[in-house]
Parts: sequence; structure tokens; C-alpha cells
Amino acid sequence: MADEEPTSIWMQPERHERSGPGRRPGYSRDQITRTAVRIADAEGVEAATMRRIACELGTGAMSLYRYVPRRDDLFDLMIDLAMSEIELPDRPSGDWRSALTLLARQIRAAGLRHPWLIALLTSRPTLGPNLLRVHEFALGAFERTGLDIDDITGFVGMLNDYIHSAIRREIGWLEEARRTGLDPERWKRDYMGPYVRQVVESGAFPLFSQSVLDSRTAHLAPGERFQQGLERILDAIAALRPGTHGDPNPASNPIRPWDFGGEG
Repeated sequence: MADEEPTSIWMQPERHERSGPGRRPGYSRDQITRTAVRIADAEGVEAATMRRIACELGTGAMSLYRYVPRRDDLFDLMIDLAMSEIELPDRPSGDWRSALTLLARQIRAAGLRHPWLIALLTSRPTLGPNLLRVHEFALGAFERTGLDIDDITGFVGMLNDYIHSAIRREIGWLEEARRTGLDPERWKRDYMGPYVRQVVESGAFPLFSQSVLDSRTAHLAPGERFQQGLERILDAIAALRPGTHGDPNPASNPIRPWDFGGEG
């Protein structure tokens, strides 16, 4: 008999078991997922195996598959648990820029708390309830702008691409700092500094040299750099909105409906 096609974890009923005299304790998806997230935060997502989770919970790995059948299901649950930490009002305020700024900052905070989140989120299509809540908020920020749904989803994807790539770059710096024992400033000054000086003095790359010597933003703190990039993306969205002719307040243009759980 052929294996059954896998179904989304969100369509599978939660298994409930009660503890009782002489019975092994029951578990829950939430308990398993929180354990997985704790392990992944400390040691990386590769460490969050069913065997390791079972060890943490004091049970056998096979017993956990009754609650979370596949590793992909575990990833979906982990992503959605992390997204549950994003605090948003029930509805956007009506000011699309402030709503999307709030959203972007919340996603960045969650991504930095869980360094595995953005890489996992952008490597697989997933639509858990908290991910949908966040995506609905992003779409709703444009609800009163008069844009059609294709333009709205397009602009949300454009914003997502920036948020995800900026977070991944920031996490990369943090991971390199942990690996080398050098903070980013020392890494730039002591490790890359002598080579960059050599390149600048060679005169071979004048525009690169100008970006090193004359840039006003090269030494911004990570949060400031993220905000600066975000403002530029929002300005670009405003300028691309049909009929605005560069007006920096209204917004929008094209993405994919999977952008909060697809390649970012």
C-alpha cells in the first residue's frame, strides 16, 4: 500500500492524553515545540531532533511522533511559536507607514531572539495561524490605500525581502563574532582593517574606497542601519504606488502570497 500523502500539521487534530496511575505522562504539541525552540535557540536548529527533545522530556523519541509526525511538522510548529511573540494591534492604525514600521521592528526582534527563525521561515512555504495573523496585518496596512490585491501583496513581499535579508545579515555578523571571539567593530578594525587599507591605498577600486572613507552610515548601530534601510524601502513603496508620482506617504507594488513563509 502506498504511503499516504502528508497533510499539514494545522489540519491534524491535537492528540490529548491524560496522566494516570501506572500510565506514562502525556505530552502536547506546545510542550514539544517549546522544548525544540529552547534547544534551537541555544545550539542551532540542527540540534532540535526528536531524539534530543525526547531526552529533554524524559521519554522515548518514538512516543513524540504520535504528537508531531514529521520533522517538517516540527519546523512549522517552531516557526509559528516564534511568530506568536510578534505583538500587533488587532487591526492596523490606518497609517500604513507606521503600521509596517511596527511590524518590521517586531519581526527583527523575533528574528534576533531566535537566530534560526528567518533561515527556516524563508526556506519553506508554511502558513500557521500566527504567521497568517502577521501576514494579514501586513496586507491590512494597505487596506485604505485604494490598491488592488496584486499591488498590495507585491508591496508586502518587497518589504519582506528587505526585512528577511537585513536580519540574516545581522545574524551572520553576530554568529561570526561568536565564532571568532571578536565583536563586529574589532573584526572590521583588526581582522579586515589592514586589508581594506591596502585596497584603498592601491587606488584600484575608487568607488569602494569612497564608500569606506566618506560614508556617513558605515558606523551606524545595527538597529539604526535596519531603520534607515526600512525607511528607504517604505519611500520606494510610496514612490511606486500607481498615481502618486513619488508622494512619500501613500504606498504599494507586487509580491507573492507566500512571502511571509517563502523565500525572502
